[in-house]
Amino acid sequence: MSAGWNTIESDAGVFTFLIDNLGVKDVQFEELIALDAGLLRQQSPVYGVIFLFKYPTGEKLSDTPRDGHVDFDASENLFFAAQTIHNACGTQALLSVLLNKEGEVEIGPQLKEFKEFTGAFPSELRGEALSNSELIRDVHNSFARSSPFVDEAQILASEEEDVYHFIAYTPINGVLYELDGLQPAPISHGSCSFEEFPDRVIPVLQRRIERYPANEIRFNLLAMVRDLRIRAQEIGDQDMLYQEEQKRNAWQWENALRRHNFIGFIGEVLKGVTASKLHQGDGIYDQWVEEAKSKTRARIEEKRQVRGNDEQVEA
Repeated sequence: MSAGWNTIESDAGVFTFLIDNLGVKDVQFEELIALDAGLLRQQSPVYGVIFLFKYPTGEKLSDTPRDGHVDFDASENLFFAAQTIHNACGTQALLSVLLNKEGEVEIGPQLKEFKEFTGAFPSELRGEALSNSELIRDVHNSFARSSPFVDEAQILASEEEDVYHFIAYTPINGVLYELDGLQPAPISHGSCSFEEFPDRVIPVLQRRIERYPANEIRFNLLAMVRDLRIRAQEIGDQDMLYQEEQKRNAWQWENALRRHNFIGFIGEVLKGVTASKLHQGDGIYDQWVEEAKSKTRARIEEKRQVRGNDEQVEA
């Protein structure tokens, strides 16, 4: 087992610039706000989707999935890697789509070399090779939030903690596959052409979500699509092109903020505010602290009352 992989967010801007930094051309991610085949089809061409969900840590793995069937032979005909490292599933899911779309997507020389190097490996060794790739790990970690107080490599999940997992769905060789590195092999969900993918994958996702309680809403779905700026240029839609460029700029800014450690900045602000209160005269600082404590107690009491009202409604 390798170490040194940090958690990254399920975010279109993170995933888009992550694959861009790996050398992939003309591909981006779009977040889907509804399980709607028509909405997904509007993003065409769609190469696959990345699904984030709360992982049932107490559930035992089985060779018989609850939906679809395990296709052990498929591992010989497509890129599938076992997940062997904590926190790598997001990048592994998007690579599971990309490395099976080499004829449709320009994946770049470095990923092409990685795919060729691991082509004859079994899925376990492919997972180890991915986990030990300095290039992929460094690019992945460059999009993690700055966390000066936590070493994520030392965090191990327990059944009491919420753990989230990324998997991929994509059509390959006329079959809709679920690619999950925690499973023994790709899971087949039946025949599916590239054009049929939006209509085929949505029912599969709906069935998976239906396994959870009705109040569980912590899911996220990202579609891997062709760069939408290309479509805007092809149809001559300058408004769409401007919006897509603005979206890219916003993503870059957000990614820069993720990398920055604001602890020093926050400390300087607190010192400045405290000094200004002390300079206002005796008792001002203590009065300011007491007002803050009073407001905090009021907020806590308000939340307690709201929680009590919700419990009465449920009863």
